[in-house]
Amino acid sequence: MVRAALPVLISALLVLSGGVLSAERVLSAEDVDARIAALQQAADAARAAQAAGEPAVQAARARAKELADTVVRLKSELSKADSGHAELTAKVAPAQEALKKADDERKAALDALLAAKKAALEAQGKENAAAAQDAYLKAAETLGQKLQAVRTAWEAVQQAFSAAQAAQQVLAGHPAQIAAAEAALTAFQPEMQQAEAQYAALAKAAVDRQVELETALVEAGRLVSFARQVAPIFAQRCVACHNARTAKGRLNMETYAHLAKGGESGPAFLPGKSAESNLQLQIESGEMPKDADPLTPEQIALIKKWIDTGARLDAGVSATAQLITIIPKPVQPAPPESYRVPVPVMAVAFSPDGNLVATSGYREVVLWNAVDGSLVRRITNLAERPHDIEFSPQGELVAVAAGTPGQLGEVKLFNVADGALVADLFTTDDEAFSVAFSGDGSRLAATCADRSVRVFDVASRKSLLHLEDHADWVMDAAWSPDGSRLATASRDKTAKVFDAKTGEAIATFNGHAQPVFGVGFLPDGNHVVSGGRDNRLRVWAVAEAKQVREIGGFGGEVFRLVVLPDGHALATSADKQIRLHNLANGQQVRVFAGHNEWVYSVAFHPGSKRVASGSHDGEVRVWNFEDGKSLLNFFAAPGFKPQVAAAQ
Repeated sequence: MVRAALPVLISALLVLSGGVLSAERVLSAEDVDARIAALQQAADAARAAQAAGEPAVQAARARAKELADTVVRLKSELSKADSGHAELTAKVAPAQEALKKADDERKAALDALLAAKKAALEAQGKENAAAAQDAYLKAAETLGQKLQAVRTAWEAVQQAFSAAQAAQQVLAGHPAQIAAAEAALTAFQPEMQQAEAQYAALAKAAVDRQVELETALVEAGRLVSFARQVAPIFAQRCVACHNARTAKGRLNMETYAHLAKGGESGPAFLPGKSAESNLQLQIESGEMPKDADPLTPEQIALIKKWIDTGARLDAGVSATAQLITIIPKPVQPAPPESYRVPVPVMAVAFSPDGNLVATSGYREVVLWNAVDGSLVRRITNLAERPHDIEFSPQGELVAVAAGTPGQLGEVKLFNVADGALVADLFTTDDEAFSVAFSGDGSRLAATCADRSVRVFDVASRKSLLHLEDHADWVMDAAWSPDGSRLATASRDKTAKVFDAKTGEAIATFNGHAQPVFGVGFLPDGNHVVSGGRDNRLRVWAVAEAKQVREIGGFGGEVFRLVVLPDGHALATSADKQIRLHNLANGQQVRVFAGHNEWVYSVAFHPGSKRVASGSHDGEVRVWNFEDGKSLLNFFAAPGFKPQVAAAQ
């Protein structure tokens, strides 16, 4: 009946509303309701399936833990028996000797008792009868004491013997039991993996269905996405004052979990009750952001709606994830088509074939012809300041570490051939300073202002390591020649070496006593050179973390260094020069002079024997490595036309 009447109803609505648009709205609303209902049903079914599958995986986990605990217990018992067996065995002989001594004393006491008894009988009726009787009773008491001593000594022998025998039985039997337990654990692994895989699939399906439902609700205006709509507002307008370092009002807004915890005024929000939520009240009154422009009416309304619709966190998003990592990744603004003024060249790099020189710009990396300085390609979609550039050993990719101060840091991979974005490896809440490919190009290390050192598998883009061992910005990283170790330089005044596989800290060098900006391994892999604000290069041994050589002569801070395959190093300085040193003896070999400002960056191409450098005034120079003569100089600023001084 309802379906039959539907066309009549639609016609009536068309007449009343005066157009096709009203009919489309009715149908659209009906379709939306039906779609949301279907998605809700699918999400409920997926959650029910996940709940139904949970007991199986929990049982498998419990069984795996039981098997693993058995192996640990048996090994612990074997280790304890092995370490204590000799000592336990050694206790048996002294206990037996003590028993023999106690028994000898018992026999002597018995003989004394018999003698005292005889004497007491013979003394009956005589003057010494009482004394003889007392002696007899005392001898009986002594015998009782000796009998107790024998029993105690016998128990000690039994205990010592039993302990030694138990240890021997463990030593004899546990190896086979351990092997059997390990075999059982190994045999159970396929079943465990299958159970985990099945449950992971159910959990993923539940999250996927919930995401589909939430997306439809957001599109219908019935829900607000925290990650896509609210978190970007908080990240841009609030986190600067409400973070782990400067949590004004004791409110940290770096993550959903911190936000939900609230601050000194209590919970930041009450789901479904925006009118009672401290966060909403403060942004509506203009108290937040403090000493800054208020949020727009649209932003305030969006946050209000988010709270009133439950203040939910998006499905599949971790409550402890930094806001900067969950918000939609923005396409960065384009660089200027033509630069009015140059910007400091923080990074330069040669392509492996030596045909290109890459330089940092404003929100871009620019590729230039290494011979004549002509523009080849501009790689965009980067944060304000690209701090480091490195080509992959194969030359197909270029990695860039960039950042916008106090807002974000990022590391991206681009295709050299066309400048296309290949991978956006990660985003953090402050700048990224350096990137370094391992020698074989399989891994990429990056360092950041958030104290982190991160290592990624280049092929899969998966994170391999995330280290936070430094206490301040990590400025640079370098791989050992064999790729087994990673050296880092930090503003915390230390340089460190880590195991590149496990992340274990191997050495910490604190000889600079000033921020350290650059680091590199010597060819032997056992020594490191580092430089920084103390105007020195320092060569130190990894094993002892002790300095073996100090190299001075710099007229300012050492910003960047590159270790060459032959054990020499190029280092840039605030004294406007690049210096080449022999790290084996500290001797200065050559000076590259000609820049008019601080030299921030340097690169070396072994095939063509050329050096490239970039300075604070935006100038790039290409040098002949052999004699230090300048071959080419240009400003790394597309479209910039230097003003020529008028002739006098």
